[in-house]
Amino acid sequence: MLSEPLTLYKLMTLYMLKQVKFPLSGSQLSEFFLDKEYATYFTLQQVLVELKDAHLITAEAIRNSSRYQITREGEETLSFFGKEISPAIIQDMDDFLKANKVRLRDEVGVSAEYYKSTNQDYVVHCEVREGRSIIIELNISVPDREQAEYMCNRWSSSNQNIYSYVVKELLREG
Repeated sequence: MLSEPLTLYKLMTLYMLKQVKFPLSGSQLSEFFLDKEYATYFTLQQVLVELKDAHLITAEAIRNSSRYQITREGEETLSFFGKEISPAIIQDMDDFLKANKVRLRDEVGVSAEYYKSTNQDYVVHCEVREGRSIIIELNISVPDREQAEYMCNRWSSSNQNIYSYVVKELLREG
């Protein structure tokens, strides 16, 4: 077993990111580490910063969360040192990912954010991804911030209906 807990947490994080074909958010990683009482929130944040600084993971900020993915360097590091993770911990991680994989994928696959444009209106950027592929992406201009926030908040519950409508209308003969 590793004598340095931070090293173990880094390897665990790399392992989890390698096991899924989509990014995991900081809150999703926290859910595992905190629920299983492996690490505190602040320790996990330190681990994520150090992994990112070492170019073992990448982070993409979307609205108020970050999504993490393992890099090629991270995969190489895991292949060299992954055997240092105990089988019991690997089982905990595998069980968590198996039980939550669909929910985890859906949570990070749907995103919406907004920004102020050069015309002083707001652009709402909405997308649905499956892995690295974009299923649908919309950019909508709205006049004020409140509307932009409202649309971003509604996207997670409305994206499937919007996608279905767009596909149906585009395929309609007419």
